[in-house]
Formats: sequence, structure tokens, C-alpha cells
Amino acid sequence: MTLLDIIGWAGSALLVWSLLQSRLLRLRALNLAGCLVLLGFNAAIQVWPMVGLNVVLAAINVWYLWRMLSTRHDAATYQVVEVRTDDEFLAHTLRLHHDDIVRFNPQFTWDDGTRRDAAAFLVVSGDEVVGVVVFRTVGDGVAQVVLDYVTQRYRDFTPGEFVYRQSRYFSGRGCRTVITPPGMRAPYYDRLGFRRDGDAYVLTL
Repeated sequence: MTLLDIIGWAGSALLVWSLLQSRLLRLRALNLAGCLVLLGFNAAIQVWPMVGLNVVLAAINVWYLWRMLSTRHDAATYQVVEVRTDDEFLAHTLRLHHDDIVRFNPQFTWDDGTRRDAAAFLVVSGDEVVGVVVFRTVGDGVAQVVLDYVTQRYRDFTPGEFVYRQSRYFSGRGCRTVITPPGMRAPYYDRLGFRRDGDAYVLTL
């Protein structure tokens, strides 16, 4: 097997691997890489129809990647919908993603104690729920976040930030400080103005 053959197989493997990704940004990035490798491979062996195909596919991936990255912090792309903590759709969302929620929020429980003095928000993109944020008021002007969850497809983005951008969600409940759940996996709060405090993050409003 020649080096050129290895490059061709590697490009094909990248394309297949990209289609196995559930995270949208990763899918597009890997697919683009595979297209570029195969573009070079097919140009080297002068299979021009495949060169044309990979040029088109690469351009499509670049367009989608640009669109994803340029709108990841755009309030017009994500809407925050406040829901009651006894809302059945919220309960359905938590049940549907239960195993994934616990994996990233190991201390999360959804019981009467959690619901008491709690506020719940769904983050929506188009007609799809992409995130859930739940916090409780715990006295002394503190909002304790008990859940900040992003669905797997949108894990490369931070839709929860749109809740924290709106201080009215907290100030309307007399909260001046937001504390994140301790031990949360893959936190992103340092990009939103939170400061590290032990194994949690704190935002002063």
C-alpha cells in the first residue's frame, strides 16, 4: 500500500467517523477535514468528478461552521423560556435526558426539596430544547444553580449563558450572587465572568 493509498483511506475514515458524531460542531469540523483530505487525494490521482464533489462538500461545511460559530453567542439564535417547576414538559425533558444529566451534574436530584423556591428555564433554538437551567434561592441574596444542562448536539456551545446574561431572572427574586453546582463536569463559567471558588463558580450581579 502506497502513502497515497493511506491518505485516501484516512480521508474516507474521517468522513465515516464524522457521521458518527452527535455534536454538531464536531461533526462539521471532522467532515470538513475528511473532504479536504479526499480533495487532495482525488486531485493527485486525477479523479476530477470526486474533486468537484469534495470542493462542494467542503464549501457546505465551511458555511455551516461559520454560521454555528458566528451565532453561538447570538441572542437571536437562542431564546430563554421560563417554566414552572411542576411543568410537565420540563419533567419530560429531565426524564428524557436523565442519564446524560447525571453524568455531567452528578449531584443533581429533582425532588420536592429541589423544587422549593426554584426557578426553571428552557433554552430553545428554533423548535428544539437545547438546554435547561434550574436555580434555587437560598437566602442572603444567593441563587444556587442546581442544574445547568446542555443537550448532546449543542455541547460545543454554551446556551445556558443566555440565562446568566439576564440579571432580571435573579434580581427579581432578590438575588445578587449566583453560585454554580459543585463538581459539575466540563464547566464553562470562567468565560461568562464567574470566578472560581473551590469546586464551584460565583457570579456577582
